[in-house]
Amino acid sequence: MRAVRIHTQAGPDALVVEEAPYPHTAENDVVVRVHAAGFTPGELDWPGTWKDMAGRDRCPVIPGHEVSGEVAELGMGTTGLTVGQRVFGLTDSARGGTLAEYVAVEARNLAPLPASIDHIRGAALPMPGLTAWQALFDHASLRPGQTLLVHGAAGAVGNFAVQLAKEVGARIIGTGRERDRAAVLEAGAERFAALDAERFEEAGQVDVVLDMIGGEVLDRSAAVVRPGGTLISVAAQPKVRPAEGRAVFFVVEPNRDQLAELARWVQQGRLTPKAGAVRPLAETRDAFLTKQGTQGKTIIQVA
Repeated sequence: MRAVRIHTQAGPDALVVEEAPYPHTAENDVVVRVHAAGFTPGELDWPGTWKDMAGRDRCPVIPGHEVSGEVAELGMGTTGLTVGQRVFGLTDSARGGTLAEYVAVEARNLAPLPASIDHIRGAALPMPGLTAWQALFDHASLRPGQTLLVHGAAGAVGNFAVQLAKEVGARIIGTGRERDRAAVLEAGAERFAALDAERFEEAGQVDVVLDMIGGEVLDRSAAVVRPGGTLISVAAQPKVRPAEGRAVFFVVEPNRDQLAELARWVQQGRLTPKAGAVRPLAETRDAFLTKQGTQGKTIIQVA
């Protein structure tokens, strides 16, 4: 099969498209014929990219963790999915391998992809959708009427967070660059603060802060969290905690039930996956090297 691989711990310049072995299926795995895949630009810096769960070297590595495609083969003991079924999902962080024509994935990390959702949107949904869902509902227990502040609201995760919060009846304040103001307000925020020209603190106290930026923005955010509120970051461990609230740093986890719920929301028109540039497998290296804009996640079209 054709795959994107990297043979030594290095940056995106070392990525090559070449022939690779067909994936091995373990118990409860499925092999997915990949139609579209997503990646995180910084994943070549993650320790799990280079070592498996036992600490052994994984090179040569096939990057990528988001997948949309169809089931090509069932591993021993696999139930709940069938050959030919359309699926999408998020692979384990120490496994990866979606930037290839085929990938072996634990069946529990995949959910059926409805026929009304194309594979490009299917690949744009898992990582940012699950991250936003788990941040708002698992870690912050966001409720109707509460106020949410989203740093980086125009990015892939931020956009999903704004849409999800709007659907549950929360009040939303977004931050980002001035060029993103219109898009964030259109997604459902009622107020926007351009970080290079305005102070988000002027919007007052909030129940939940969701941060995708880190640094000074994250440090300043603790002061705007109401008593009993939650400061959540997916960028860094908060150094400054709210005086009377919680501080959380987390890494997204695969979850079949949540994927299925996200797909239902897309079908119902309550949620819109935000795909950006779509590039072929042969251009993956260039896609890694090109700075992704805030207006959608870059997707690699494989099949």
